[in-house]
Parts: sequence; C-alpha cells; structure tokens
Amino acid sequence: MNKVVLIGRLTKDPELKFTPGTGNAVTTLTLAVDRYNTKTGQKEADFIPVVIWGKTAESVANYLKKGSQAAISGRIQTRLYDAKDGTKRYVTEVVADAFGGVHFIGSNAKDSSEIVPVIDGDEPF
Repeated sequence: MNKVVLIGRLTKDPELKFTPGTGNAVTTLTLAVDRYNTKTGQKEADFIPVVIWGKTAESVANYLKKGSQAAISGRIQTRLYDAKDGTKRYVTEVVADAFGGVHFIGSNAKDSSEIVPVIDGDEPF
C-alpha cells in the first residue's frame, strides 16, 4: 500500500498550470513538514514536493498561499525526466488525492477562508 498523510506549511504560493492539449489543471507546491531530531533535540523540517491534479488543483491555488497550514493525503511517486542539460533525473513527490486547510484551536489564523477542506470531485464513490 502506498499512502502518505502530511501536515505542514506551504513554502510559497501554489503554482497552477494547465497541461498543453488537454488543459488539465495541475498545481505544484512544497510543503514544509516538521520532524523532531533526537540527536539535537530540535525541530527540523523536511521539504516535500506535492502535485495536485484536477478540480482540487484549482481549489488549492485559489484558497491556500505561502504559510498556509495544510493537510494532504496521497501517494509517493518517483518519475524520470530529461533535464535541460540533457541528463536524466529522478524526482520523488507526493501526488495528492485529498487536500485541506488546517486550523488548530488557539491559533491566530486571520483568514478563515483557508480552512475549507478540498476533495476532488473525481472520487469513485
């Protein structure tokens, strides 16, 4: 089973694009996810690339911004691409199938519009 659930903050505004030909919406972003380092006793962050497709991609681009706290679920995927210098490179990313804003009690969120959960309308049920 390939399933991942992450909670973190967007490192920059989501980037919405549309695929050539089909016009499918795709949003890319990086999620900073905290983890505890047992050796140093400090919090550190992992920076996870995330890809979102379809209606969810458009919603994420419209509602979330740099610094927004978000929860995602999806799968880890590795793909191969040709870099501009002609070399082949691998990238590992999370392909999200559900995405939502997160609001913790006691936080001082100023914009409640980012607290709307977003689920793609293409679910099989």
